[in-house]
Amino acid sequence: MRALRQAFRTLFKAPFVTAVAILSIALGIGANAAIYSLLDQMLLRALPVNEPERLVNLSSPGPKPGSQSCNQAGGCETVFSHAMFRDLEKSRTAFTGIGAHRLFGTNLAWQGQTLNGEGLFVSGSYFALLGLRPALGRLLGPADDETVGAHFVAVLSHSFWQTQLGGRTDVIDTEIVVNGRVFTVVGIAPRGFAGTTLGGQPHVYVPLTMRGVLEPWFRGYENRRDYWIYLFARLQPGQSIERAAAAVNAVYGPIINDVEAPLQQGMSEQTLEQFRAKRIVLEDGRRGQSSVHDEVSTPITLLFATTGIVLLIACANIANLLLARGASRRMETAVRLSLGASRRRIVAQLLTESILLALMGGLASLFVARWTLALIGSILPAEASGTLRLALNPAVILFTAVLSVGTGLLFGLFPALHSTRPDLVTTIRSNAGNIAGARAATRFRAALVTLQIAMSMALLISAGLFLRSLVNVSRVDLGLRTDNMVTFGISPQLNGYDIARSKVLFARAEETLAAIPGVSAVTASLVAVLAGNNWGSDVSVQGFERGPDTDANASFNEIGPAYFQTLGIPLLAGREFTVADNEGSLDVAIVNEAFARKFNLGRDAVGKWMAVGGDSLDTQIVGLVQNAKYSEVKDEVPPLFFVPYRQDLPIGTLTFYLRATADPATVLRAVPAAIRSLDPNLPVENLKLLSQQVRENVFLDRMISMMSAAFAALATVLAAVGLYGVLAYSVAQRTREIGVQMALGADGARVRGMIMRQVVRMLVLGGVIGLAVALALGRAARSLLFGLQSHDPLVIGGASLVLTLFALLAGFIPAWRASRVHPMRALRYE
Repeated sequence: MRALRQAFRTLFKAPFVTAVAILSIALGIGANAAIYSLLDQMLLRALPVNEPERLVNLSSPGPKPGSQSCNQAGGCETVFSHAMFRDLEKSRTAFTGIGAHRLFGTNLAWQGQTLNGEGLFVSGSYFALLGLRPALGRLLGPADDETVGAHFVAVLSHSFWQTQLGGRTDVIDTEIVVNGRVFTVVGIAPRGFAGTTLGGQPHVYVPLTMRGVLEPWFRGYENRRDYWIYLFARLQPGQSIERAAAAVNAVYGPIINDVEAPLQQGMSEQTLEQFRAKRIVLEDGRRGQSSVHDEVSTPITLLFATTGIVLLIACANIANLLLARGASRRMETAVRLSLGASRRRIVAQLLTESILLALMGGLASLFVARWTLALIGSILPAEASGTLRLALNPAVILFTAVLSVGTGLLFGLFPALHSTRPDLVTTIRSNAGNIAGARAATRFRAALVTLQIAMSMALLISAGLFLRSLVNVSRVDLGLRTDNMVTFGISPQLNGYDIARSKVLFARAEETLAAIPGVSAVTASLVAVLAGNNWGSDVSVQGFERGPDTDANASFNEIGPAYFQTLGIPLLAGREFTVADNEGSLDVAIVNEAFARKFNLGRDAVGKWMAVGGDSLDTQIVGLVQNAKYSEVKDEVPPLFFVPYRQDLPIGTLTFYLRATADPATVLRAVPAAIRSLDPNLPVENLKLLSQQVRENVFLDRMISMMSAAFAALATVLAAVGLYGVLAYSVAQRTREIGVQMALGADGARVRGMIMRQVVRMLVLGGVIGLAVALALGRAARSLLFGLQSHDPLVIGGASLVLTLFALLAGFIPAWRASRVHPMRALRYE
């Protein structure tokens, strides 16, 4: 306690130095804590279930002819057919059991209020395998998943129960409407559990066998060529992944070869051989199943490495400050040592001061972390920020505390050891004028500043690359107009509408929306533009020869009349769809340039015939449109065909687009009322401007660019402060030497040149090291860059110029002061 009080007194004797140190630590640790919060949630945290380390995810890479349907739980190489799941479920092999799940869109109605969100189809084994206990009632079990279409029972998520139902304990055995069908609530999921897919937020869990009831168009239970289920398993106690994989493939292999291979048609011998060779791959499942893990791994890791570099620069600054303070306290330290104090005790005291400084900085860093997370939250789409907890949880606070103590030891150890070295007599005699060992300290401080310059150079180049990449993304020609465009979706089928009622509602919606003041055009589509959705199908096209392994797949969309005119996509030939293109008329399609190029149609596409999913050429191409972005801003425009949504019988959801003539905010406010006039229980989904949708499509690019630029600016300022401190201290230490040189005839320009040469040496060496580090970071982040190389000369030149200006500015002030030293005062300097 005495050492702690003394540390407080010592620190506040130099309030300016202490404040600068605390601010540097707060910025460095705060940035790390904020990014660690994201890293922990997205890449490190295990599911809140029993023994998550025994969970494994199943996938089966290889040919999957037929229908594939995947979502944010993972890519299409990880989905299985329902029939295969049941086969594997029966064979225990090396698992205690196998579970299945599938996210789906849902409208939940409770006492007249309807909420749009997500649900999760789960197998009867799902909750038992995870070792979960209900917060109320019971969870779904095997008896709830035996017969297709027969189990109208549901479990609600804890968050939905609390926020929408007020945590009512009498909810068990009451009814809730899921996609227009009445289900009985049998339980509440445990607090903190939100399914096994990061990015998903299911409000309700229903049996896997009820998909055909909630999605009437679905017919994939017995079809082994319909892949849509995600599987995971729990290893037997003491079982390894390798042995479990061998055991499950002993069951899977014969099913593939004896049961499923004979079902494949139109497949080449080579592809059939690959199909027969398919194997189940097991991977660590403690974090659940989510495509988000792969998507954010590189950017989040890169940002965490960036904040680590910022912290290193801050530590180097603090070490330099403490070395300078240690130099001013050498007489005090030497006297204490000469009077009998042990070196160990003094080192402990100095380390106590360092750790105390770090802890105060760590406390302040919590505020910096909260501000950083708030900034990240302003960049993320609403869906992503709602999924993540952008707050400081106990794990992050513990990380901050550990990092603070570690930082205190890191930047305090060398100054403490250096200040207490045993050359007492020399120190006392010199009275801190020319201290033995000062050269070593000077070299160490110069090395720290060189490191700071190198790291700043690396961060500036990285930030420049990401900023230029973002500029390239913002200049992408979308092929359509996003200005003054309002978009939203409705899903009447999720409210129990049948096909006929849905079509009537869509037609009435188009009329009602067109009547909103300020709306000049209205259209709709099945697949939302630039929302990350991809729908595709194999096609047959007149004049295009298809072989067994020919790629005949194209993306598609179902659209309303005046779609291209409303979105500003030029029609190159033919006509748009009209209201007359309905289920009673000739099937028609419009194709884009990429489709015409892939299927050898050229500019003569209009009038040709095609087929969707079959070989009978029954659909006539009536239009050719210019390429426009489909799913992702950064992706190439795919071969794409459009069909009228009025000719699709089972369509149950549409996204609408409204072109506003003036302020689109007025239209945004009018849309919910317009839909309520048609059906007060029908939720409006994803209401926003189309320009906002475009920004959200590239939110990762925006987040990385903005955060990298902020961290690089911070690092550069810290490095400049460090350089200034080292040079200022160096000038003070060399005052007598400078005075001698000036007494012998050296002028101010020569003295300034002497100091600036020191700056240039550190700048050149640090710049070269930083360039090498930046190139390594650029190669690691190559997949995140758009339209440029990781060694872009313009970025490297710009970063070098910025760093040079900061370094020269930081060095000029001490050099100018050195040149103003009076020779006689310098000769008397102690």
